Amino acid sequence: MQDRNISGILIIDKPQGVTSHDMVGLCRKLYGTRKVGHAGTLDPMATGVLVMLIGRAAKASDFLLEKVKTYEATLRFGIATDTQDVTGTVTAASSLAPTREALNAALPAFRGDILQIPPMYSALKRDGQKLYDLARRGIEIEREARPVTIHRLEVTDFRAGDALPSPDAVGAPADGIGGLTEVDLTVTCSKGTYIRTLCHDLGERVGCYGTMSALRRTQAGAFTLERAVPPDALRQMSEAERDALLLPIEDAFADLPAVKLQPFFAKLAHSGQQIYQKKIGTALHEGTMVRFFDADGFFALGEVRTYEDGSAIKPIKQF
Repeated sequence: MQDRNISGILIIDKPQGVTSHDMVGLCRKLYGTRKVGHAGTLDPMATGVLVMLIGRAAKASDFLLEKVKTYEATLRFGIATDTQDVTGTVTAASSLAPTREALNAALPAFRGDILQIPPMYSALKRDGQKLYDLARRGIEIEREARPVTIHRLEVTDFRAGDALPSPDAVGAPADGIGGLTEVDLTVTCSKGTYIRTLCHDLGERVGCYGTMSALRRTQAGAFTLERAVPPDALRQMSEAERDALLLPIEDAFADLPAVKLQPFFAKLAHSGQQIYQKKIGTALHEGTMVRFFDADGFFALGEVRTYEDGSAIKPIKQF
């Protein structure tokens, strides 16, 4: 493949049943470049916003992974599975169902800064091995709880079903059990949060088990479903139509202050040198991230740092 000289951000509405890596392969083919990445994996069963980074935009991956994300999830009560979602095998079942009052009373414990134990079926590594590879071999290891932040956790719908797990539910595929009490959740959270673990832990909290039966990401950083395109539609477009969908790299950082540099200071920033604030008339606080612009537009991210000669903005990623 001969790489096209093309860069930008594409928002895909990922369908169920395909991997994030499948979407990388599709974009490589359709945009004619190997330089494609994404900002935050979605499991195959999940749908919604997948931020694809094409060309120079791939350099933004580390920064975009830190952005807050919002999900719509469905929590099915009465069963627990080995994967913490309905793709797994039932490991525990209960004929109990929580009341709306019990569920509402449980929610505050999961808001704010919490600790979460990552699931075994995850891509996290231990001694060079991915946890899900160990899990598939029947090996479970102890995992340390990790801090995550739940900025928002709300129940948007509560459905009381009349079919609860039978005594022989344990060991059955979760998809084969229907009619359980379910709730729809809206969750806004930090990087590293597992929504299926949140569903599992909520089920444990209300005393009747729980597993995630659906997940849709509605927002990642500044990018929402309103700007997303399904892959089938992308396949049917002309090259010009697909290229027109690409958003400028700077859109990923629209929430950061913009600093326009005159040619002399832009040249210094392009070479990686810090720009002292007293010389360009800014007074931003230490730690502030900024967007650097020159006469040609956005070209770098900078961070305010303190040096012996004063406060300066140091370029930390060139685009």
